[in-house]
Amino acid sequence: MMMNAAVFKRTSLAMMMALALAACGGGGGGGDEPAKPVEPTTYDVSVKASQHVADTRMTCNQGASTEACGLRMYQIMVEAFVNGDDAINYNVGYGPSDHKGDLQGIINSLDYIKSTGVNALWLTPVFDSCAGQTMDAKLEATGYYACDYFKIDPKFGTNAKFQELVDAAHAKGLYVFLDGVFGHASTKLKPLTSLPSDYSSLSAPVTAASVPNAHETCKASSTQACFDYSAPETLAYFKAVAEYYVKQYGIDGWRLDQAYQVPISAWEEIDAVVKQAAADRAAEGETWGTLGYMVAEVWDGNQNNFVSKVYGTAAKPGLKSAFDFPLHYGLMQAIGSETSASSNGDATALFASWNDGSAYPDFAMPNLFIGNHDIPRLGDLLQRTGRGDVDKDEYWLRHKATFSFMAANSGPITFYYGEEIGDQLDGFAAYNSSCGTGTAWCDDNVARTTGKIEGVTTGFTPSARQSDLKAYLKSLLDMRAAHPALYEGSLTRIYTDKNVFISRKDTNSDNVLYLLNVKSTPAVVTLSTAALGDSGELVNLLDSTKKVTATDGNYVITVPAYSGVFYQIN
Repeated sequence: MMMNAAVFKRTSLAMMMALALAACGGGGGGGDEPAKPVEPTTYDVSVKASQHVADTRMTCNQGASTEACGLRMYQIMVEAFVNGDDAINYNVGYGPSDHKGDLQGIINSLDYIKSTGVNALWLTPVFDSCAGQTMDAKLEATGYYACDYFKIDPKFGTNAKFQELVDAAHAKGLYVFLDGVFGHASTKLKPLTSLPSDYSSLSAPVTAASVPNAHETCKASSTQACFDYSAPETLAYFKAVAEYYVKQYGIDGWRLDQAYQVPISAWEEIDAVVKQAAADRAAEGETWGTLGYMVAEVWDGNQNNFVSKVYGTAAKPGLKSAFDFPLHYGLMQAIGSETSASSNGDATALFASWNDGSAYPDFAMPNLFIGNHDIPRLGDLLQRTGRGDVDKDEYWLRHKATFSFMAANSGPITFYYGEEIGDQLDGFAAYNSSCGTGTAWCDDNVARTTGKIEGVTTGFTPSARQSDLKAYLKSLLDMRAAHPALYEGSLTRIYTDKNVFISRKDTNSDNVLYLLNVKSTPAVVTLSTAALGDSGELVNLLDSTKKVTATDGNYVITVPAYSGVFYQIN
């Protein structure tokens, strides 16, 4: 599809008023004092068609299934989430949770999770961590230092309880993904104590003091053992683990922790056995456990590095999907809520040379997210940077603007529990990134709060603003599910400046216009029909009573402050 680039014209109301005052003698009164600048009541943008637009971001991986592109994931940190069984609590851990979370608590919360509009769960690690046997009980609670990969942590439940959770989630239409920590483990590793009979011939994975690969190094410590993938026993063991949970329990795939600790060549083989196990289930007539989705975690803000660390090349591919840290950072900068208070909101970061996807191979399927268990929540960052207090409208509007961009992004998207209600830690605005004085809530664990689940968490009743935000997210995700252009279509940037981002999303049968305003005043966008490539009536996808008709070859669309809007293109 041929598109036209934009020539842009802004009209500054402040400048117009200043000129008017000058024409009238400076505003009267003799005027020794300079006139105070007037904040414009609107931000005007005129977008015309004059040249070809070439900056089209890739679609969701064209070789992937629609189901994978349309994933709307909900991340749960198991030990911090919800207490369902008081007999098996950790009662200790990092962050402000009460650390009583377990599998039963997740089962109790499934109806609520489904009501947010998501269609998948990602659970932080649930494997046995040999509680009480390492030097750091808090690390054990996180689940990221397993001692037995074939056994569910008894502090979370049993293998039978895990099967109950998977089956219950599937019955409600939710995929289930486990967190695979295949690069490091507990120093109390007991890899062969609970092997299923089909895997009785496995050898133990090989560990080493320091395991280098092409990108990063895992260094052994008093709590951490590192896996050596140059030893064939290691790869064979983790291929078996990855396959087993698909075949035995019907999980739908894996999130892969610190994926850089495992060579790309090994990921290619692990991915292949997961895909085959999923295909085998499909051939047997199973409905679930047939997706085989794998998504890597690699902390990096430069898209070029993901090629070498995750994706590989068409000739030597690695994994097909990774969390989109580059675009995550761009989204945070656009909303004005990066961890540094120096960021001030810049919509051009939503389509920049370091995150526009141009470096990725065609098969890549980035997964965009807002927050996770290792970084402050959006609400905490907004308060820290002075860009929205929880008692002010701006706080909630910035959340909605962020959600809208997520809904408009092709490929899988992930939400962290609590984001749907704008959760935050009271008082966190006063803390700095090194924890602040007299508190232990550091940036890497402040978001590990107890889940606030309506109808499940004792003593919690959502406020009107929390309920409104959750309902808005549900409407966005329902809209996204109904429009292929949003979850798997190409993105063509029509116009971007510091305050406004305008794009269109296209598949052969579905075409959507998306406008985002990150400014504190409404944006009035005059968009030529030639720039959009359409002259028909535009219909608001969240409110069909709101329609825009072209006049004299232009659409005029008002985008409220801190808002995203969606229109169907005929």
